[in-house]
Amino acid sequence: MSTLTTAARVALVGIGATACMDAWLALAARLGLPGTGFAMVGRWVGHIAHGRLAHSAIARAAPVRFEQGLGWLTHYAVGIVYAALLVGWQGAAWLDRPTAAPALAFGVLTVAAPWFVMQPAMGAGVLALKTPAPLKNAFRNLANHAAFGAGLYLAAAVLATLAA
Repeated sequence: MSTLTTAARVALVGIGATACMDAWLALAARLGLPGTGFAMVGRWVGHIAHGRLAHSAIARAAPVRFEQGLGWLTHYAVGIVYAALLVGWQGAAWLDRPTAAPALAFGVLTVAAPWFVMQPAMGAGVLALKTPAPLKNAFRNLANHAAFGAGLYLAAAVLATLAA
């Protein structure tokens, strides 16, 4: 497999996995569970670009131009980076014969980013401890990232089948 083909497949796996997570989020929203505000992710990233990483409450920070789009772009870019990290860990051959266990485990491990970086920097605290329902939020984050891990496997499996 050429480097370009590997890079393209990694990008498609990341996009597919992120889309699976988004489908999970849409289902959760239809069931009445609180959703993820990608505008707030965009606001946070926009403020990082201007030198401010941490906020007491990102919702009270000044809005950033195109924050909704920036949030969604960031969401998918991170998904692609995570797919690249998974393939770096498992090797490019994993793309030809993906297995579920490493993808699910890696997806679950990615919950460390919101728990220990994003939420504290956005004012929600480590493990969302500064929110009204921290345990529910932490478990919801875990479920979302498990869905992302399942998406890593499913996207890679579909691409492997199409490439065969």
